[in-house]
Amino acid sequence: MTEQTTTEAPAATPAVLEQAPSKTLVPAQAFDMSPKSLDEAMRFSELLANSTIVPKDFIGKPGNILVAVQWGMEIGLKPMQAMQNIAVINGRPSLWGDALLALVLASPVCEYVVEDYNDGTAYCRVKRRGSPEQSRSFSVQDAETAGLKNKPGPWTQYPKRMQQMRARAFALRDVFPDVLKGMPIAEELQDYSGEITHTSRQSPAQAAQSSAAKPTRTKAHDDMTKGLEKVAKDEGFEAFKKAWMLLEAGDRTVIGVAERDRIGNIGIKSDEDYTAAEAERLAREAANG
Repeated sequence: MTEQTTTEAPAATPAVLEQAPSKTLVPAQAFDMSPKSLDEAMRFSELLANSTIVPKDFIGKPGNILVAVQWGMEIGLKPMQAMQNIAVINGRPSLWGDALLALVLASPVCEYVVEDYNDGTAYCRVKRRGSPEQSRSFSVQDAETAGLKNKPGPWTQYPKRMQQMRARAFALRDVFPDVLKGMPIAEELQDYSGEITHTSRQSPAQAAQSSAAKPTRTKAHDDMTKGLEKVAKDEGFEAFKKAWMLLEAGDRTVIGVAERDRIGNIGIKSDEDYTAAEAERLAREAANG
């Protein structure tokens, strides 16, 4: 059975000239809370952090609010929209999946977005104006490989929806990096952050037992680490994450969380460099006409 959702970016409509009526109603100017300076932004953040009707993750956290508002301004979201649609996960701002789609559809470079689900695989087909259509997918097998299948929470309750979010994120981030400014999808970072946990404090006996049970690092693990570094540097964070999840659990344990996070940061830096280079290229093309 195939499910398909097609969303097209709004097409430009021709202007219609009409004779103005003798009496016109002038709408009141909308109240805009957008800060105009850093001082205003800091005071604005403090004000909202003390409010009880903002998302709970922002209550009492003016720093997170400031980051969300600034990122919102970078990608075209008003402050309140930014707070509703930007999540700060492990200190990294990210967009919820529906906001990701809304920003792309609002951009004039987007022609359409088509989402399908067929035989256990979610597909997202997108077209950028002047470029060929591209497609990304995320299957049940992909979820299993990434350790997400049957994971407690949304992956158990709404597996199709979560697959849809992954396929959407891959497609939109690959084809519209200039629109999204390299912002990751929140649903994805939540899955990854769930794996990045700090172990609880252990007693000396427990620590000794854990140390004894830990496999020995070998040259093969050094080679794995070098391979992960190359993937992160050449292909970015997403490719590194997939390569990491393909390793055996014992190998991941030997390599360790600190190494994983270090290499993950290499991938994030690679993504940021690519996004900046792509934006610069597009700007040059626009300037050259």
